[in-house]
Amino acid sequence: MVAIDVERSASGGRVGSAWRAVAERGLGGVPPTALVLAGIVSVQVGAALAKQLFASTGAAGAVSLRLVFAGVVLLVFWRSALRIGRRAVPVVLAYGTVLALMNLSFYEAIDRIPLGMAVTIEFLGPLAVALAGSRRWIDPVWAVLAGGGVVLLTQADGEVEWLGVLLALAAGALWAAYILLSAAMGEQTAGGGGLALAMAFGGVLMAPVGIIDAGSSLLDPAVLAVAFGVAMLSSVLPYSVELEALRRIPPRVFGVLMSLEPAVAALAGLLVLGQFMNIPQWVGVICVVAASAGATRTAEKS
Repeated sequence: MVAIDVERSASGGRVGSAWRAVAERGLGGVPPTALVLAGIVSVQVGAALAKQLFASTGAAGAVSLRLVFAGVVLLVFWRSALRIGRRAVPVVLAYGTVLALMNLSFYEAIDRIPLGMAVTIEFLGPLAVALAGSRRWIDPVWAVLAGGGVVLLTQADGEVEWLGVLLALAAGALWAAYILLSAAMGEQTAGGGGLALAMAFGGVLMAPVGIIDAGSSLLDPAVLAVAFGVAMLSSVLPYSVELEALRRIPPRVFGVLMSLEPAVAALAGLLVLGQFMNIPQWVGVICVVAASAGATRTAEKS
């Protein structure tokens, strides 16, 4: 075993363990589908708030603050569970690296294109996981329908910044890797210790990039307050509930459920950022949601 722990008082350990037991029992009683949906709403509202930080910190600065805050919170919360097996170490390090790169690519994308568009393009990653290796005749129909939705989402009024599209595609590929690594980490670790260590490692990787990009603005109290909220909404809550969900549902089913992200992202962009979409783009969202519902139904029957 490789022991990775932090010093704590006996009383604090007992209280923390009690809270963790309650949290685990609570999550265990929630249907995994509801956990995934709660994570979707949380992460998209957090993304919309994070975009408002970009003027002060840049995308890299916002990602670094988010991961550092989330890592600290999770390390404190799971401090008695930071003990992992030797086989889990590469998985945890890979998970943290993917988290950092995925979030950096995504934030750089939404700095250039609307939130709903970015998430819809990013969705190609989890959809590929959902449909990989499938032998059902209907699955290509859902893939084509979702792909058509992605095309419609790019029909923006005005010129599309294609670098943002490419960054969203990169985020999608990393999202697919995240889904597979999450399932692997769920098998290799117990509780949230592995997640906490991975998040902290991702924060360490991103900190130098964020400092170079944002400099002293990272120390602004207002920026820190918003970044802490973003960390809770975009990392701590969604990754925790998604990891619990992945312990109870296959990665392929998880990927299909996550295809609801574009609709939630479009609504978050509209309500929080005032990003309006034209009719073809809304049709694209409907296509993606229809593909998700159809793929989920056929997956349940297989």
